[in-house]
Amino acid sequence: MQLPETRSRVGWWVLALVLLASLLFVAYSIVGTLVLGLFIYYGSRPVYRRVSEYAPSRSISAGATLLLVSLPALLLVAYTVAVGIRELSAFTGTGIETYYAQLVPGSNNVPDVLSNPRQLLGSNLGQFRGELTTAIQSLGAVARGLLHFFLAITLAFFALRDDDRLADWFRDEVGEDSALVAYLSAVDSDLATVYFGNVLTVLLVGVVATVVYNGFASVAPSGISFPIPTLLALLTGLATFVPIVVGKLVYVPVTAYLGWQVFQTTPRLFWFPLAFFLVSLVVLDLLPQMVVRPYISGRTTHTGLVMFAYVLGGILFGWYGIFLGPLVLVLVTQFAGLAFGDLVRGEQVTAQSSLAIGSDPSKKQ
Repeated sequence: MQLPETRSRVGWWVLALVLLASLLFVAYSIVGTLVLGLFIYYGSRPVYRRVSEYAPSRSISAGATLLLVSLPALLLVAYTVAVGIRELSAFTGTGIETYYAQLVPGSNNVPDVLSNPRQLLGSNLGQFRGELTTAIQSLGAVARGLLHFFLAITLAFFALRDDDRLADWFRDEVGEDSALVAYLSAVDSDLATVYFGNVLTVLLVGVVATVVYNGFASVAPSGISFPIPTLLALLTGLATFVPIVVGKLVYVPVTAYLGWQVFQTTPRLFWFPLAFFLVSLVVLDLLPQMVVRPYISGRTTHTGLVMFAYVLGGILFGWYGIFLGPLVLVLVTQFAGLAFGDLVRGEQVTAQSSLAIGSDPSKKQ
């Protein structure tokens, strides 16, 4: 009687491993879509929970949150990035398609085709075939990008709508007090901090810096040049990842450059760089550090590790590494604090963490 039961369990475990391998292969194939969907989910979840208090259903709450908050914010950021790339192209004299090709592989011909679609009609047969192939490849890259973006939004929608039910099912199957539940709960808490807190702080600073820099560029006195304001604003947002220093990496050198121009031309215009410095100090430095970041993110995740996760993730994996790097960091950090020591000592893994740089798994999240 024991042998058939053992064979049955082995069979189920083999099936489980096959299914797990299949899921990992699918996840690997669309890893950029998955991590973007996770970011949208964690970035939208606090807003969704507020909206759900007034909406009649979870589906309406999730749809309203994504349509009214997340999508406009993502489109605004995408537009800001596009303007920044255009400024960088004009400043360096490099074709804009070069920078787009770095962000979206296979899209290097998109700007040419979209800027001059009539070229296809004015070509001879040989040129027409080549340019038509280029157009199809370019539009295919755009279509794939839109498809992955739609899938990421869809993933975020269902995650917002069904996350509580999925969590309840998992706790019922595994056990409310199990170490695995504590581990995933702590990972969830830290991801909420990393994604909603740190990333959205950076995006917010980048967008506000865009308004500030372009505003000063538009009112700059005659003879004072404010170069590439949108690109500098994006760099200011990225600099917010660096602890303490934050936007000073950008607006202090810009202030010095403006002051040098004033000194060379009209010293009585010294008010302009001074005003720029004071506004940047308050709006892009003090407010994000003292008000925004503590309010929306808390202080559970080690800031230095998060910074390296963003930087190295982007270098190693491309655009989606910005979201994948922090995910890997959180998974590794919580595993190290919760399970590594117990496994090395040969003891049973418990819900007690020994690493105080993330959320405490022993506490209910």
